[in-house]
Amino acid sequence: MQSSSRLRLLVIFGFAVVWMAAVLARVSYLQLFRYREYLERANNQQERIIEISPMRGVIYDRNGRELAMSIPVDSCFANPDEISDPAMVGRLLSHVLGIPAEEIEQKLAQSRSFAWIARKITPQQAARIQALNLRGIYFQKENKRFYPERTLASSVLGYVDMDEHGLAGVEYSLDKLIRGRPSRMLVFADARRRWFDHSEAAVDKGDNVVLTIDETIQYIAEKALAAGIARTHAKGGSVVVQDPNTGQLLAVANWPAFDSNDAGSYPPEIRVDRAVSDAYEPGSIFKTILFSSALQEGIAQPSDVVDCQMGSIVVAGRLIHDWHPFGLLTVEQVLVHSSDVGSIKLALRLGAPKYYDYIRSFGFGRLTGIKLPGENRGLLRPLDEWTASSIGSIAIGQEISVTPVQMISAESAIANGGTLRRPQIVREVLHGNQVVIQEDPRPRRVIDEQTAATVREIMEQVVLVGTGVPAQPFGYTAAGKTGTAQKIDPATGRYSKTNYNSSFIGYAPVNNPVVTILVNLDSPVGGHEGGPTAGPVFKEVAEQVLAYMNVPHDMPELPNLQKASLRQRTRQPAFDAQFDANFAKRAKRASQSMPLPATEVASVPELSTVAITEGQTVTVPKLIGQSVRGVTEACSHLGLLPILVGDGIALDQSPDAGTKVLPGTRVMVHFGRSSDAATGATGGSN
Repeated sequence: MQSSSRLRLLVIFGFAVVWMAAVLARVSYLQLFRYREYLERANNQQERIIEISPMRGVIYDRNGRELAMSIPVDSCFANPDEISDPAMVGRLLSHVLGIPAEEIEQKLAQSRSFAWIARKITPQQAARIQALNLRGIYFQKENKRFYPERTLASSVLGYVDMDEHGLAGVEYSLDKLIRGRPSRMLVFADARRRWFDHSEAAVDKGDNVVLTIDETIQYIAEKALAAGIARTHAKGGSVVVQDPNTGQLLAVANWPAFDSNDAGSYPPEIRVDRAVSDAYEPGSIFKTILFSSALQEGIAQPSDVVDCQMGSIVVAGRLIHDWHPFGLLTVEQVLVHSSDVGSIKLALRLGAPKYYDYIRSFGFGRLTGIKLPGENRGLLRPLDEWTASSIGSIAIGQEISVTPVQMISAESAIANGGTLRRPQIVREVLHGNQVVIQEDPRPRRVIDEQTAATVREIMEQVVLVGTGVPAQPFGYTAAGKTGTAQKIDPATGRYSKTNYNSSFIGYAPVNNPVVTILVNLDSPVGGHEGGPTAGPVFKEVAEQVLAYMNVPHDMPELPNLQKASLRQRTRQPAFDAQFDANFAKRAKRASQSMPLPATEVASVPELSTVAITEGQTVTVPKLIGQSVRGVTEACSHLGLLPILVGDGIALDQSPDAGTKVLPGTRVMVHFGRSSDAATGATGGSN
């Protein structure tokens, strides 16, 4: 009996030992070899990680004013397992959020523990939902990008998506630095998948960015551009303001504009940054590059004479017409009055290889490297792809396309004395108080200081007496160039006769340029010349920006020009009488029969068809009563240099008919309507 009992105890004990050994072995196996696997499975069942949008860095203007920031807002989410009547909850929330009730019910049905209802809602919506006191509805703070100035500099700043990823502008190009790391919300659930607690990870804020943009100058540029668009009914346009001495962009205005806070409601074509993405044929503003190149190479001097052949020239079988039938002009006058024929002759003298090298040197046909997405390199075909007539087309701003940022950077090189600087939009990036990125591009010399100074002097005359008179700012000297470029008609592939890009580019003050300003208007309605369309926008921006920057007036001696500029009178398509009064000093010098030395004309025989013998004199013919063409032909035949003011018939001339002068002498001729003779008019009044 006792032996039987002992046997049973031994059996039971042995079974217990084996069972315990098996359990211990299993537990040891699970703990030592399967621990990570089962921990992950447990976490997946009990926790859910929800990514919360990060706190993006602040974007400041150059003076520390906030242009883009992130603010905390409420996002609404639900624990569907706590909601007994999803249909009712859907109907109630639908009225507050403007979301279809069916969509809310679908979100609730997709998960038992967590479901986003609406993210980044307004404070008013959050308050109304809280007032409903619905079981299973909760709130979580998220960061939302906010642009306090709404449309101001929107194409530069860009915008973000719901998860705070940058999608355009600086928000996109510097997204990795600005965005920072997103925070995470951990949602815990019990065995029945009921939400019972949540915790948040620490926020890692992104870096702050300081732009070169000045908020006030940006506002001035956008306001002037909007006024110019309203006046000309153009489809769109850009105004870019740059510091020529540093390359920093002070304003980049584009129209149409959009609100970065609600960018998704605007079509994609409106959200494009025209200043870096739109490439267009520049037209006559590109002539400043040609003249800089020609003067730098020494192939012409400002006083050299060019025969503009009464407004037409044939280049490799292609007939090109000028905008006005000019005769003999000096090189200076060719640019002042924007003669296409004269410009083409200079380009032919320069030669295609050298001209191409200078165009490349000024930065065309390549990216500028500005920190903005979608930059267009423009179009500059390799030299071996130029046709025989390409040099003539490019000389007048055709067969080449540029972006506003490229064009203003090249023009700033002339303004600052001949050095090309990379355009900057980002001044520095800050991680806390530490500067992690600071722009310091090295300038590159493209022309010498003397050449740049000479071109500036000529461009000043464009604004004083040439095609750019409407751009003259009140109280300040300015230099610039107008441009009127035909657009390509997509339907025919030819140049349109109705759609133009009208532009003006210039800088002020002349002797110490503080700002370079480019104005481009896309397809203005009615008048399309760059002077009367884009010129007044330049004038308005220059006046206000220079005053804002406390730049002292440097042009108090031109009251007539200022009055005409204030009235914003429209220039006629000739040597308009609008600038007659401002040409007084030149008229006085011309009336004193100041000759051009014979050697200056003879030094460029291909630019003039007049043969001059030293010491020879000619008699000034009677020009009164003749047309512009007649006066030009008569003067050209004798080797005289006509200075034409106004249009119509000749009413007055200086020197008088019969005066003996040297060939090359300037002859001032005032034109007007026949009725003007009775009133003593000489081409207009100021």
